[in-house]
Amino acid sequence: MWSSRLFWRLFLTYASLTVVAAVVFVVIFLKWQREAVAVEVRQRMRDEAEVLLHVADPSWAAADVPLEELRATWQPKLEALGREVGTRLTLVLADGTVLADSATNARLENHRDRPEIAEAAEVGVGFSTRGSRSVGEPFEYCAVRVGSREAPRGFVRVALPWTPFESRLQATAQLVWITAIVVLVCTLALAYWLAWRLVHPLESLTAAAQAIASGEFGQQVSVTNRDEIGALAGAFNSMSRELSRRWEQLQASRRERDENSELMETVLGSMREGVVVIDAQQRILYANAAAGPLLDVPTIQALGRSLFEVARHPRVQQVFEDVLAGRVPERIEYEVPRTSAIVALIASPLPGQPPAGAVLVLQNVTELRRLENLRREFVSNVSHELKTPLTTIQAYTETLLDGAIDDVAHNREFLQRIDEQAERLHRLILDLLSLARIESAEEAFELSPVPITDAVRACLEEHQAVASAKGISLVAQPASESVIVWGEEEGLRTVLDNLIDNAIKYTSSGGRVVVRWHIDGRRAVLEVEDTGIGIPQQHQSRIFERFFRVDKARSRELGGTGLGLSIVKHWVQVFGGSVEVRSELGRGSTFTLRLPAVSRLEGN
Repeated sequence: MWSSRLFWRLFLTYASLTVVAAVVFVVIFLKWQREAVAVEVRQRMRDEAEVLLHVADPSWAAADVPLEELRATWQPKLEALGREVGTRLTLVLADGTVLADSATNARLENHRDRPEIAEAAEVGVGFSTRGSRSVGEPFEYCAVRVGSREAPRGFVRVALPWTPFESRLQATAQLVWITAIVVLVCTLALAYWLAWRLVHPLESLTAAAQAIASGEFGQQVSVTNRDEIGALAGAFNSMSRELSRRWEQLQASRRERDENSELMETVLGSMREGVVVIDAQQRILYANAAAGPLLDVPTIQALGRSLFEVARHPRVQQVFEDVLAGRVPERIEYEVPRTSAIVALIASPLPGQPPAGAVLVLQNVTELRRLENLRREFVSNVSHELKTPLTTIQAYTETLLDGAIDDVAHNREFLQRIDEQAERLHRLILDLLSLARIESAEEAFELSPVPITDAVRACLEEHQAVASAKGISLVAQPASESVIVWGEEEGLRTVLDNLIDNAIKYTSSGGRVVVRWHIDGRRAVLEVEDTGIGIPQQHQSRIFERFFRVDKARSRELGGTGLGLSIVKHWVQVFGGSVEVRSELGRGSTFTLRLPAVSRLEGN
């Protein structure tokens, strides 16, 4: 309350008006009182002067009577009359000589210049308030002319001391001032109470409003006034309750919106497809994490920039313009220049007429296109690989049917060629089925501990006859300890069969094929080394692709299908391992497999 400027403004305004009104009233009243007393006194003095004129013998003003005689006659009478009426009486001759005075019998100076005498000489009656020179105290004087203005005979003067009247006026003024002060204090107290009653509810309203402004909703004020302030307080309480309810609804809506936004952000952020929202001025409003690589610009840097700056591809611009124009855009694909990534783009308009922007959905289809190319190449290779033996079989069959079957010298050779091509088809189909089985993952592979020594020994025994026929020595270099890997026995045999078979095929007579294995940390390392023709450096990265051959003519001559190393790679990946090759042209190749090893505790 003490710091309220409104309170002090109201209170000081009321107090100032009250003080000014009280002072003005007192001053006016006292002035009126003094004037009223003066009128009363003068009227009394005039009446006494008139009585004195009737009582006194006019002979006192006779010019032919000696002055001393007149004084001796009237001085006692005037003194007695003055004591009787309690008033100072004076008889003054026309020339100003004082004939007698009830207050003193001393000779007084000439009174012709006295203001009341001079005024009475002019108008008949004169009044004056001043200090008496003979008595030494203030008096009120009233002089009445005797005779006409042109021929005055003398003056009768009545004087009353002003001190009693002044004392009465001062007592009255003191009483009035005390009364005014008491009334003023009561009025100021009332003004203080009224200002407090007016300001206190406003302070409560202000405090509640400030609390609401700081976030403390639901404030209520208690105001007992039944006036406009009470109505204001009631309206404020209603507003506060409604505001609190609306704020709770807003908070709930905001929480729901934030949850939906977080959910949407999570969904969009986890998408592999890029999502970009663009307004009608081509400014990027939103881009998820996947959109950055597809636009070849960091996502944070893309926000707020124009589409033309981020995706400088004319077809992207055209798609966006088609969306804003209301046309249904087609799905397009374009290549990001720096990364050579192929991006598929689909655009949808934002709500509004015209559209407020567009949503672009970007998808990296580089791998898909690569797989499609591989599929086409695979189909082409398979068709070619199947066509060659089938054509050969068909040609020899037609030759036999055309009569060569009766040619004893050649019919058996033709049948041998047919059998070779049929066997080649059989191996090709088996390899394709094996590769399809691994890639489709339709069959769940149950991995188990497989000793490498047993698998290598079985494979070497199986290929020993072929190697001996070509004059190639097969050598096993086992580890100093037992090596067991996680895998599938049939799959590991397939891997070894393909690697050893290839090593024998491409190693000349007198060469050597070495199979060694050992433990390297938590991995088992299995190596198949040959002294064959080797693989050129430029082809080493592609030898695990389907149907890839370094020397196609020689590979077909040796009966290869072109799928062996691809099958090796896929089986090793099923086991959770890796395969690599080191080769030098003319000096041989080394294929290294790294497979998960089984620890001794697991083996036990």
